[in-house]
Amino acid sequence: MNWGIPLVLIGLVLPLVADIHPARKSLLESDPDVVYLDQTLKKPLELKVIKDAPVFSDKEGRTRLGTLVAGQSVRLEAMTEKVYRVRGQGTHEGIVGWVSPGIFAIPDPEFVKHLKQLYQRQIQVRKLLDARKIAVGMTLDEVSQVLGKPTKTTVRNTGKGQSGLWEFVDYVEIKHYVTRVDPVTHESYRQLSYVTKEEKNRTNVEFEDNNVTAIEHSEEKKAGNSGVSVPPMIVGW
Repeated sequence: MNWGIPLVLIGLVLPLVADIHPARKSLLESDPDVVYLDQTLKKPLELKVIKDAPVFSDKEGRTRLGTLVAGQSVRLEAMTEKVYRVRGQGTHEGIVGWVSPGIFAIPDPEFVKHLKQLYQRQIQVRKLLDARKIAVGMTLDEVSQVLGKPTKTTVRNTGKGQSGLWEFVDYVEIKHYVTRVDPVTHESYRQLSYVTKEEKNRTNVEFEDNNVTAIEHSEEKKAGNSGVSVPPMIVGW
């Protein structure tokens, strides 16, 4: 199926972007080439259909489901680099499937650019999450998916926004023993005296307005962290 219909840049402003949610478990939503916008955007994204268009059950356009009717607003649920998955009204009933991006009215030329940037960012972040790594540019939610809850949190609110520090500390238990002598047998033996917790590894994550700006490791470098960076999440277009 040929998806090569040119985009109509007529303009639209995307809603604010929020933290992504944990990956879904269904086979449909585990495709590595698909970004699911309901996991990424704070509000549903709607697009105006400007002409009737075929709807397919697969992103490759092999199996046709029906026709998306022009003149309506549909919900954009997912996307690849070439096609969109939408939910809207078909000729006779509701329909969900893959369509060409060229059937929508998009009022702002920057919309398409930012949507592609979002897609590329989320693909990169997904690879980092799968590898259990963190990077500068991630959101705090994305960091917590890798490292869990911070051991300590410091937050600073100013007129310009919010900044702070998340500290993740790994401890190791150290057992301390004393040597004693049995009063009957006069044999010496080791007896547990007390246990202490000592810091083994530390990862400090600095952030501004929910985006990671710096990562610092102490002691041995943890395999689950990365020196790479990703583009910060766009919070308003």
